[in-house]
Amino acid sequence: MKSILLFLLCSFSLLAQQKPNIIFIISDDHTSQAISAYGSKITKTPNIDRIAKSGAILYNNVVSNSICGPSRATLLTGKLSHKNGYKENEKVFNINQPVFPEELQKNGYQTAWVGKMHLGALPNGFDYLNILPGQGHYYNPEFIDKSNTKTRYEGYVSNLVEQFSEEWLGKRDPSKPFFLVVGHKATHRSWLPDLQDLGAYDQVNFPLPANFYDTYEGRIAAADQDMTVDKTMVLREDLKIHANYDAPGNNGLYNRFTPAQKAKFYDYYENKVSKEFDEKKRSGKALVEWKFQRYMRDYLATANSMDRNIGKLLDYLEKTGLSKNTVVVYTSDQGFYLGEHGWFDKRFIYEESLKTPFMISYPGVIKPGTKVQEVISNIDWAPTLLNIAQTKIPSEIQGKSFLPVLTGKVSGWKNESYYHYYEYPQPHHVAPHFGIRTAQYTLVRFYGPLNAWELYDIKKDPANMHNVYQDPAMKSVVAQLKKQLKQQILTYEDDEALKIMDAEK
Repeated sequence: MKSILLFLLCSFSLLAQQKPNIIFIISDDHTSQAISAYGSKITKTPNIDRIAKSGAILYNNVVSNSICGPSRATLLTGKLSHKNGYKENEKVFNINQPVFPEELQKNGYQTAWVGKMHLGALPNGFDYLNILPGQGHYYNPEFIDKSNTKTRYEGYVSNLVEQFSEEWLGKRDPSKPFFLVVGHKATHRSWLPDLQDLGAYDQVNFPLPANFYDTYEGRIAAADQDMTVDKTMVLREDLKIHANYDAPGNNGLYNRFTPAQKAKFYDYYENKVSKEFDEKKRSGKALVEWKFQRYMRDYLATANSMDRNIGKLLDYLEKTGLSKNTVVVYTSDQGFYLGEHGWFDKRFIYEESLKTPFMISYPGVIKPGTKVQEVISNIDWAPTLLNIAQTKIPSEIQGKSFLPVLTGKVSGWKNESYYHYYEYPQPHHVAPHFGIRTAQYTLVRFYGPLNAWELYDIKKDPANMHNVYQDPAMKSVVAQLKKQLKQQILTYEDDEALKIMDAEK
């Protein structure tokens, strides 16, 4: 009897190890334009690139609601915002709804989330949590554990997220497969680089995007936003020009520093950057373009530590032998504007914020160097991870597994994605809108304060500069896309969008 029991235990352990481990790295506001694997010439991300080279890189991975918390809610539920209830930031995620890590737990997986989550609640489905409260802080941040106990740690957030991730990996039960989310705070506003990265891009003169001075002709929603480098980006808070280092309360950006940290930070931003600002006395376009240069330098310098720590995690997997049976994903909660249209931030269905980087390595399954052009949505992330883990996909999940796309074993992929953004008017005055993104077109309906349709031919106009909705030559395309959009609205049961569509008849 003992020998039979021992045999069954050994067999179970062997089966468990055949299931791949999964590490899902999700950053914040880190856009494809800032990743060298996507062809960026303005920065180097050698460690993020390692994931792309060893597996697949997706060129049309889009989100269904381009904003931080809702994107993570969609990751957890595999559902669109109107179904999971988390439409806007700074709300409280409904922890009573199913989340896909619960299915992994049923299938024998250990589950953990370390770093930024930003959902206002601690969802079920995780054996271990060590997360940043809310947006978290770059320097000497607090972390919250599963019992909701808050602990403050000295150090830089990207380094701490990596440290805690490795610590959990070292303490886990090695007889079970694991699923780990590594949530990086970088590159969220306001951009505070690690001390060793201060000035990393000071010698670089970044080219202005071709549409930096966009006049938004034919695009009333784009003209009505509040997210420009010119008017919205704040010299003191965003660019650290004569920053208030003694701001009161726990939310002060800089009063969290140790004396040694503060001295280095102050020396760079006050004695160098602010001094240069005072001496040049710029105004007009010269000031706007200077702000753009400072924004880019801070944003990319903030990404440096994240990339470096991702490299440490990949090295850890190799040293421990875990790399042989561990799937590694790198993605962001959505894209971000690096001066395109004169903007920073996200929210719009337009390409730079709609698309998010996504790369995945799966040793022995996904061929290194795979390039995926199909349109994939973030509602497809959860079912794909469940598929990889050989776990049942619940029927209520709205997405589909794209594992067959990654392995070249699919034809007829849907190649279209649904989008619905809600948060208005604060903080950036972007009108709510819904729409569809296909392989060639984006059709969008703005509503609420505005009432407008827009259509873009992405192949001819990847920068979304020319709204061709009223072009007579596009009449049949509009009709077909509206039919597809209506079908998606019905399929996903978006009653709010359906009422708007039906009211136009």
